[in-house]
Amino acid sequence: MTDEYYPPGAFYFSVSILGSMTPLALLTSIDASFQEVRGIEAQFDVEEVTEGGENRFVHRLPRAAKHSNLVLKRGVVTKDSFIAEWVGLTIGASLSLPIVPQNLLVTLLNPDGMPTTAWLFINAYPVRWEVSPMNSQENQLLTETLEFSYNYFERFNLGSPLSAAAKIAQISTRLT
Repeated sequence: MTDEYYPPGAFYFSVSILGSMTPLALLTSIDASFQEVRGIEAQFDVEEVTEGGENRFVHRLPRAAKHSNLVLKRGVVTKDSFIAEWVGLTIGASLSLPIVPQNLLVTLLNPDGMPTTAWLFINAYPVRWEVSPMNSQENQLLTETLEFSYNYFERFNLGSPLSAAAKIAQISTRLT
């Protein structure tokens, strides 16, 4: 008898910055809570090469993978926030300060809060920061959308809770 498999829900997840050991990053767990994550996408472009004498087809050769920007959306944080400070110092400095890339980890959690799958974004840095419109005629939460460029991402199946903790620890130590 095999265990039945059900695909996971897409509503319970966390976001963390790996390797950032600043006091503010260590003290602000609020940065793990986001309303939405999107942009986990990669695709190959292809280069078409025609071969002399072969008219039935064109060779389609893969080129380097392209990645979409990672987009995170959350309610505006009014407390100390490492991510808000990092984004503000990066975008707000208008390139007068060096861009400091970080490694971001998006973790999908099961109903018990245990990690099941993770995506690691290497050398991410903010490229856009948008605050939702404020309207005195509506009663809505003020949200901010943070968009990050990155070199590439890796996907990890984390397995059981015990192996998940070990794998996340391995990922963290590999990057520091």
